[in-house]
Parts: sequence; structure tokens; C-alpha cells
Amino acid sequence: MRNAEATKERILEAAMAEFSSYGIAGARVDRIAKNAGCNKNMIYIYFENKETLFITVLQKHLTRVYEEVTFTPEDLPGYAAKVFDFAIANPDLYRLLAWYGLEQKNIHLTERASVQQKKIKEVTNAQNEGLIGTTFTPGFLLTAIMALATAWTASSPYGPSYAPDALNKPNETREAIAKAVSLLAQGKENTPK
Repeated sequence: MRNAEATKERILEAAMAEFSSYGIAGARVDRIAKNAGCNKNMIYIYFENKETLFITVLQKHLTRVYEEVTFTPEDLPGYAAKVFDFAIANPDLYRLLAWYGLEQKNIHLTERASVQQKKIKEVTNAQNEGLIGTTFTPGFLLTAIMALATAWTASSPYGPSYAPDALNKPNETREAIAKAVSLLAQGKENTPK
């Protein structure tokens, strides 16, 4: 049994590298098998097809994110800083998410949707308790937080192009992200006088 689990893990690791580099359409099962040191048929035995393997890899890594980056609605700036650190440390995952967004609009990730709904509910509760401003809807606020926190990943066209030196100063960038999220979370509108 250990050998089967070890083979599955090698397949998942090789698939992560392949899918994050080439997406689903460009990925090749032959390369995954070669890099995993197994027979191509083992991939089909364990995962049925390339799309199922892709979703398995993505779900595995998203679960890791949910476990390692604790969502804290009462400290959204701190949460954004943790997401930034995780995103910079895991560029393959963010390339994988970019490929998912480009290629798999019709595949619904149940766990991801559940986690997103839970976060929306927690932000709504924090707004109702007065911990977060209500200028922005929970969905908009969470989208803005994720956009800011992941803007400097390899898959983002914006952060690296507008502020190419930001990753040379990760502490300053993290602090700027946290400050921007703090301002968003306060939700105080500054109207020109």
C-alpha cells in the first residue's frame, strides 16, 4: 500500500509542475509519467483522465492554503499579508490557478466555493458587529484583498509590470498591501472638499 501512495504522490508532484507550466491543454501525460517515474497507465488507473488529475492537484494545494493561511475577518490586513507571503512562496500554485481560470470555467470546485461562502459570511458578520466598514460588499472586499495580495505573483500581469521592484522589498510591499486593505476594510469614503 505504501508503494501505491508513494507513486500517487510522485504523480501529483510531477503533475503540479506540468500543469503549472502548460495548463491542462498543453500538459502531457507522457511527461508527467516520465517525471513521476511510473507507467502512463498508472495515471489513468489512479486518476481516470488528465482533467481529473488537474482538479486533484488543484484541490490538494488549495486545501493546503486553507490550512496554512488562516482567514481572520477581524484582521483583514494581517490576512492579506499572509496571503501575500504564501503567494510569493508558492508561484506554481498561482500559475495553476491562472490556468484553471483560463481553461476550466465549467468545473466547479466544491471545497473552494464552500470556503469562499464561509469567508463572505464571516465578513458579513464582522460588518454587522461594526468590526469592518460597510462601504464595500463582502464579495467586493474579499476580491480586492485577494487581488492586492496576489498581484505580484508570476501569473499576474499587473504587480510586476507597474511595480517591478516591489519583490526586491517584500517587507515594504507586504506593509503597503496591509495598509491598503486596512483602508478598504475601514470603508471610510474620502470625498473631495
